[in-house]
Amino acid sequence: MIAITGGRILTMDEPGIIDNGTIIIDGEFIKEVGYNVEIPEECKVINAAGKYITPGLIDAHTHIGLEEEIYSNEGDDVNEVTDPVTPQLRALDGINLIDLAFKDALKGGVTRTMSMPGSANIIGGQAVFLKSLAKNMNDMVYKNPWGLKAALGENPKRVYAEQKKTPQTRMANASLLREALFTASRLAGKKEVKESEAFKYEPVIKVLQREMPLLVHAHRADDILTALRIKDEFGIDMIIQHGTEALLVADELLKRDVPVFLGPLLVNRAKVEMKEVAFKNAALLADRGVKFSFITDHPVIPIEHLRVCAALAIREGLDEYTAMKALTILPARMLKVDSELGSISPGKRADLVIFTAHPFDFRSRVEQAIVDGMIWGDNYE
Repeated sequence: MIAITGGRILTMDEPGIIDNGTIIIDGEFIKEVGYNVEIPEECKVINAAGKYITPGLIDAHTHIGLEEEIYSNEGDDVNEVTDPVTPQLRALDGINLIDLAFKDALKGGVTRTMSMPGSANIIGGQAVFLKSLAKNMNDMVYKNPWGLKAALGENPKRVYAEQKKTPQTRMANASLLREALFTASRLAGKKEVKESEAFKYEPVIKVLQREMPLLVHAHRADDILTALRIKDEFGIDMIIQHGTEALLVADELLKRDVPVFLGPLLVNRAKVEMKEVAFKNAALLADRGVKFSFITDHPVIPIEHLRVCAALAIREGLDEYTAMKALTILPARMLKVDSELGSISPGKRADLVIFTAHPFDFRSRVEQAIVDGMIWGDNYE
């Protein structure tokens, strides 16, 4: 057992902030949180006096392990650009689980990451939800699969136009996505299906049955509206990825309760559909009531700077509490794991971060990160 004492705990749950509180961890789970907590004799104690304790941060859209920073072809497994519709691919099969970025994630307080295929294909494959730390590589897998990646907009057009193949227009982008969903809906009702079809479309059937969401890459407002029309047609769960122009269609997102994984924000305007990228978009979305979380799209933004994105959004008008929610409990809710993650509460998984100062202070650093009760960092006693 572990006891963390003396810190300022940002629980992201009731009762909110606990000053000079204590957290008891038993195995992989939080056993107790509060004031005047009795510390069992067998506990190893971490003195966090003067420090901040938060839930582990969640980066819900990355290519961690799939697109390695220091390798080119050797470590680039993010896009299979031979077929625009590849739902059968699994991100986990391409991930290097000892990628240096997992240590970087811990340096930034990111204890859980969603890694997914890129956006070259209309359907790129299945995402995987990972821990940043575990006793062995296999144990780093938290949920697999945990969403199906799709893409609209510029990327599929550009990639397949170069090959003189479909899609070359936004019309074809939408048509291919609809066709995949339509085909899967017909296969789901058949008793006898070709093995190749069953294998390829099984993940799409899971989306249709609302067992996992469709994670749709869409920057521009028109692409977001196309995604929402497809959601309406097939009755699926959907999360918009990036959402650079989501503000322009905020009412439509609210009407359908569709959230946004917002970002990357700490970037230049790398292409036309990102011309409206701005940190102020977070505050504007919050004002309209649209649910969102911050993402890095690692390695586009190094994953350790997830909290920097939130801090810069605060500078542009977002309140601190909403910013912290958008790193913790909100992505947990969007990904339907808030019963286990996203706040510091008894019974939840022991994913915690100890910061030397307020997490949005650029001078603060992660002293310790705890993932399922396993400690990474300094000053353990």
